[in-house]
Amino acid sequence: MVDSTKAGRTRRWMGTVGTGALAIALTVAGCSSSGGTTSGSNGAPQAAQDDKAPITVWVDADRSGAVDAYKKANPDVKLDVVTYDGSANGSNSFRTKVQLFDQANSGWPDVVFSTQNNDAAWASQKSNGKQAFAAVLSDGLVPQSTLDNFTKGSLTPCTVEGKVYCLRNDLAQVVLWYNKSLLDKFGYSLPTTWEEYQALGEKVAQEHPGYIVGAAGDAWTPEVYMWGSKCQANGVTGPKAVTVSTGTTECKRAASMLDTLIKNGTVPTVSVFTPEFVKKYSDKVLMIPGPAWYAGAIFNNPQSLNVPAGQLAAAAPLAWKGETAVTGNVGGGTWFVSSHSKNLKAAEKFVEFVTTADDYQVNLAPGYPAYAPAADKWIKKQESSGYYAGDLRSLVKAGSEIWSGWGSGIFSQEAIWAKTVTPAIASGKSLVALLPEWETAIKNQAQVNGYTVK
Repeated sequence: MVDSTKAGRTRRWMGTVGTGALAIALTVAGCSSSGGTTSGSNGAPQAAQDDKAPITVWVDADRSGAVDAYKKANPDVKLDVVTYDGSANGSNSFRTKVQLFDQANSGWPDVVFSTQNNDAAWASQKSNGKQAFAAVLSDGLVPQSTLDNFTKGSLTPCTVEGKVYCLRNDLAQVVLWYNKSLLDKFGYSLPTTWEEYQALGEKVAQEHPGYIVGAAGDAWTPEVYMWGSKCQANGVTGPKAVTVSTGTTECKRAASMLDTLIKNGTVPTVSVFTPEFVKKYSDKVLMIPGPAWYAGAIFNNPQSLNVPAGQLAAAAPLAWKGETAVTGNVGGGTWFVSSHSKNLKAAEKFVEFVTTADDYQVNLAPGYPAYAPAADKWIKKQESSGYYAGDLRSLVKAGSEIWSGWGSGIFSQEAIWAKTVTPAIASGKSLVALLPEWETAIKNQAQVNGYTVK
């Protein structure tokens, strides 16, 4: 089980996740086969429609399987496929290229895959007087019945002011991965709260030094621990409005917990994708909170930890004592249809297929599908592999527990954390003490991107 959307190889692991082709009921406002322009569903001028026009699809290398599955199921459809980096590692290539096409007033692709979850924040908005790139999908272009079958909350990053502008490829919900064999060997009980998790980490440091219960060396660390604690560092409330407050109890408790576990060595500040991490912790990971794609990216991966079959298990997201559990999300790709497309019908058919069809999402896709019917089948397929020590229903539970208070703004929270926090905690600084500096960095970056910061 893998996923593919986070930093370098990590981005490729994290961001994607298909289901027999579905019958597609389309209602495309203003579609015609020739002549003139009409108003599209987002109020932007809609290009004259041609049902026979080929569509240009941009994908990253890891989504080639989705394209191949679509071609196999629809051999008569004309596709021009362009491979690009998928905006991985915060390259922003998707937005940059669209801005160039806007200037030239031509060249836009019909469909774009992005490894990022925040592209709807800009793609749904006009830029320098130019119409928004993304077509509105929820005004009849994609059937409502299809939208309703996506996991609850999964389309939130795609939704701006009540309209859906993209479809999620996969989710990267955070769960508690643990080595059942080691847990049983040491006689430890599985924690269900963050308080129990911290206590176990302190016990492990005393009784089994060298073993770890987490990691805090990657740019997505706040998406695991801070998001899961309901830290209001990223409260995007509108297209250009964000609330940032890292001095809350929710932020401080997570930071304090990490300070304790970093100091005693059970949560190292080393990236899980470094040779150092693999060398030191290949047989020492007792547990680690992390996204769905960790299973294939680091555990069931000969190039990483290579944990043998029958040991790895997944537990539900941890809760803070007295509260209902929520969780974070680390990646998951998105598919956009261009508002400039001359063949919206074909573009919609493509994005609906690659996000919902068993042919890709169940049979080929590496990550947990955002489309719930496909996700259920995908889980059963993973369980039948015999690799896991128990079922994977906690992934299903976590998929609907992603906290909505962590938004998807234009600016990258990971880039801010990587620059401001990661080097500091690696050098021994307290995360609690760094919270004000982190807040200032977020506010500054948000303002640079035109946000009003509360």
